[in-house]
Amino acid sequence: MSFFTSGVKNSFQFCIIDVSKEFNMRRVSLTLVASVVVLATFAWIVTALVADDVKGTYWNADKTAQIRIYKGTNDKYYGKIEMLTVPNNPDGTPKKDPNNPKANLRNRDRLGMVIMNGFTWNASEQKWEKGTIYDPTEGKTYDGYVYFEGDNKKVLKLRGYVMGMTWLGRTSDWQRIK
Repeated sequence: MSFFTSGVKNSFQFCIIDVSKEFNMRRVSLTLVASVVVLATFAWIVTALVADDVKGTYWNADKTAQIRIYKGTNDKYYGKIEMLTVPNNPDGTPKKDPNNPKANLRNRDRLGMVIMNGFTWNASEQKWEKGTIYDPTEGKTYDGYVYFEGDNKKVLKLRGYVMGMTWLGRTSDWQRIK
């Protein structure tokens, strides 16, 4: 009788161990899935915050204008001239856009002009790209991208180039104001 009782007891313990192992595997699987979901959500939030890091107001390289970079309703980034150190011509009239190749735009005010258009965030490259930069002093539009070097979010690097060749252009530094 003790042999039989012992055998049942051992079988019962084996079943408990098997059920316990299966339960632990399910718990580990669920924990793993939950962790992946949490990490993916966190990665998305971090990317969204990094993308918006470009928003703010900057001095241009010559410190003649303050440009406010904002996010449009289409999730692209734009830059608008918010302040000019010398907003008027010597005759007192507001500065315009006389060198614009489009005649119908030559009479628009420089103050309030959108000079950065359609930049999109590229998380893998850590830059805003595929936009255009308009230089109102020359009346020329360049392809461009902008980026921060490392963790320094006080200086925005603005790269303008021509004919799709990024090496054929120049980079200017814009100082963050706010």
